[in-house]
Amino acid sequence: MIKQTNDKNILLNRLLLSLGILIFIRIGTFLPVPGINHSHLAFYLERHSMTKSLVSTFAGNDTFVIGIFTLNIFPYINASILMQLLVSLFPSLSKLQKEGGGEGRRTINKLTRFITLGWALVQSFSIAFYLKRALFDWNIYLAGEIIIWLTTGAMIVLWLSEIVTEYGLGNGASILIYTNIVANLPNFGKNLFAQTTNNVSFTAWFLIALIFFTAIYGIVLLQEGTRIVPLLSSRQLNQTQRSNPTLSEVDKNYIPLRFNQAGVMPIILTTAVLVIPNYISNLGLLPVLTLPAFLKSSKILYWISYFVLILLFSSFYSTIVLNPKDISKELQKMAVSIPGIRPGVETTFYLKQIMQRVTYLGAIMLSILATIPNFIEAIIPGSSFNGLGTTSLLILVGVILDLSREIRSIILSNIYNEMFE
Repeated sequence: MIKQTNDKNILLNRLLLSLGILIFIRIGTFLPVPGINHSHLAFYLERHSMTKSLVSTFAGNDTFVIGIFTLNIFPYINASILMQLLVSLFPSLSKLQKEGGGEGRRTINKLTRFITLGWALVQSFSIAFYLKRALFDWNIYLAGEIIIWLTTGAMIVLWLSEIVTEYGLGNGASILIYTNIVANLPNFGKNLFAQTTNNVSFTAWFLIALIFFTAIYGIVLLQEGTRIVPLLSSRQLNQTQRSNPTLSEVDKNYIPLRFNQAGVMPIILTTAVLVIPNYISNLGLLPVLTLPAFLKSSKILYWISYFVLILLFSSFYSTIVLNPKDISKELQKMAVSIPGIRPGVETTFYLKQIMQRVTYLGAIMLSILATIPNFIEAIIPGSSFNGLGTTSLLILVGVILDLSREIRSIILSNIYNEMFE
């Protein structure tokens, strides 16, 4: 009884801390930055959809407020993505991450924070000077104040997210993204029903519901699916007199190869490739590209490009995350081998083959799931799934699965502590 009470107290304290920080950040998102005339801003946004979409990217849909925490956790997310790419491109950073131990991880985290600060400054600078056309009383001093407020807010959000990671429930950055997605769901549902109430039959709604639940099942399978590669230590090999040990002897040691090593990165990169050129041309930074009429009107071509790019990025990113040669070297150092496979080059070749199959299967599944919203938009003419795409569903399902694992880990940890006390 006492043990159950302790478990509940620990979980309750962590939950309350996380909720308190999330509520504080949510309030700060709608707390206006001093100096901005938001009535002028709202007047301008109602008449310029391009600027409104830019503001809604950070502040949320139907929001006419530039808040202190408007940048939220996005500078850190972008910095983390950039840091992952830098680690994969520069051997010195890769060695520091793999062989540096705790000190190496702290150095990587410190570099990520510095990149976050730089990214927050860039985003704050862009917003401050882009608002020049929306604010009648804009001046260089107001722009400086906006940059300071937004950058400071972004760094405070980063600090609070690390507190959630350390002392709360779940990963702070993931929880904040999860909160932003959930906060936009009511507007998404309202807009979807307003667009489609009179135009969609019951059969179409049933088909959409079936596709939606199939997508959820596919995302869970993609997130949790692994290919098990059994391992055999030299000690186990000496204890057995057979040349080919059975799986029952090695079921406790294995390498889990996930179907989706890349996470949502392929979708993010694909969206950037397909959207950023058009976005830059809309800002007037590049001349408008004139495409043939059949390319502009062809949704099928866009879907094919989307599918192929996700497939390519997923395959490429997975090869960066997992290197079969490095894994083979680590197995040799630990005197561990794969049953029936010789250490060294043969192990590297075997792991490369397995990883290619797993990566291609995961990439195909991710590509199919990513194009599901396009099929639903084809079923419901005029609908838009900008507020709830595959990326959002992957994040929502991933955060829920991580939270369930962490809660289970806390409970089991307390049980073991009680047993050995």
